[in-house]
Amino acid sequence: MNNPFNFKSALLVATLLAMPLAHAAPMSQADYDSGKTRIGADFKADKAACGSMAANAKDICIEEANGKEKVARAELEAGYTGKAADHNKVLVVKAETTYAVAKERCDDLAGNVKDVCIKEAKAVEVKALADAKLGKQIGEATAEAADDKRDANYKVAAEKCDALAGDSKAACVAAAKTKFGKS
Repeated sequence: MNNPFNFKSALLVATLLAMPLAHAAPMSQADYDSGKTRIGADFKADKAACGSMAANAKDICIEEANGKEKVARAELEAGYTGKAADHNKVLVVKAETTYAVAKERCDDLAGNVKDVCIKEAKAVEVKALADAKLGKQIGEATAEAADDKRDANYKVAAEKCDALAGDSKAACVAAAKTKFGKS
């Protein structure tokens, strides 16, 4: 069966996951508030555009508007906080909303074709969620590795300080603690 949905949805998810997340400085409260207002206005406009549609086309349109709003809010939150967990949440929200829209598109089908469509949509979501989880695990492992490196470097610096005596040793240890974030 040649289903263009499979390729399109897989391409969409791959594109969304491949997009680099901005790691810029967190935004101001005013920018955050104006972003929320803009997202709300965009959502109302998108939902209003669905009003002229009927049946499942309207349901798909509304689901797309909901998904667009959820993704925009998650991206705004990630931009505001700058936290890695919020950046990971963007990937999760994208996966979930892509699945919701794909599942809604399957409602136009019937029988086994519909079942296959839903299973394919779910498979794309599971893959995207696994990629998001992998990204989270890699991020945690990277942070843990950085901590381990910092600890090792501190131990080396502290050991070098042992060759000194008196005030110079105390100053050396204090400098090492400051440099490597130890208290």
